[in-house]
Amino acid sequence: MDRADDILNANLVWDSHAGFAFQQPGDLAELSRWRQSGIDFVSVNIGYDLEPWTKAIEAASQYRHWIRQNHQHFIQVETIDDVLAAKSSGRLAVSFDLEGMDALNGDVGMVDVFYRLGVRQMLFAYNRNNLAGGGCHDSDGGLTPFGRDVVREMNRVGMLVDCSHCSHRTSMEVMELSHSPVIFSHSNARGLHDHERNIRDDQIEACAAQGGVIGVTGVNLFLGNGTDLTGQFLAHIDYLCAKVGPQHVGLGLDSILMGQKDDGPENESLGDRAKLYWPPSQYPDDSKLEFIKPEVIPDLVSGMVERGYADTEIAAILGGNFARLAGLVWKPVSL
Repeated sequence: MDRADDILNANLVWDSHAGFAFQQPGDLAELSRWRQSGIDFVSVNIGYDLEPWTKAIEAASQYRHWIRQNHQHFIQVETIDDVLAAKSSGRLAVSFDLEGMDALNGDVGMVDVFYRLGVRQMLFAYNRNNLAGGGCHDSDGGLTPFGRDVVREMNRVGMLVDCSHCSHRTSMEVMELSHSPVIFSHSNARGLHDHERNIRDDQIEACAAQGGVIGVTGVNLFLGNGTDLTGQFLAHIDYLCAKVGPQHVGLGLDSILMGQKDDGPENESLGDRAKLYWPPSQYPDDSKLEFIKPEVIPDLVSGMVERGYADTEIAAILGGNFARLAGLVWKPVSL
């Protein structure tokens, strides 16, 4: 335990995606749980394809305001230096992400707008096909001309290109097109658990070959069959490391704010639309959706120690890999 504590205290811990439900976009008080769990950086979702694109603007505005009001504990991320400053001062660095490009409202210029608002990564389609590309629960559509333009603009402004939730073909075409390394911010190995939200070995290998990173996610339906979420999470880390090495593996917990209503498959307010984005074949009515909690971080470190990972490998998985990519891709906002 002493070794695990030392590793956790000495190294950057990076959560590449928190799937917040923003019913109350002005209140991020539960982010304190991330700080108290030893996490130094988290990317907070501000929108996804089921919501009107204006909701993302509203969430970004109110989240930024809340972070400014609570600057003694939180930092709004602009560059990698902000993440390092947060680590050294005991604060939590926060950036934003978008799940699906409907938030762009068909306008490639919105990439730059969202980057200026603090969005540092964006994925193409949330489960279903859209104007930019294909989703994992739809026909295996590839990148559209609009999606290709968006990739180029993301590369230009310095936004991380994210392939989670996307179709196989879209992800492969994105990785072929992007000049910058691509991430899967919160995706698990389909070779370990066969769910459409998980990614195949060729996607894993293509991501690594391009210098990218895959964040293991803690949603029970994507981990496997069983109740030991921590053990299953570690099993996906093992699988990915065996395939492509620990330098391409990270954390994307996809935890949600407990104080807000989850807008996942059980959200009745979305009606029939929910069944399109979360098809019953993949999200059975009798299944209980569970999320790993940020408080699991010390247990994950202990688990990796017990599995024989070297300190340098654990440090890379905890946050070093995503931090390296952010330092490479993110750019200062230009006029």
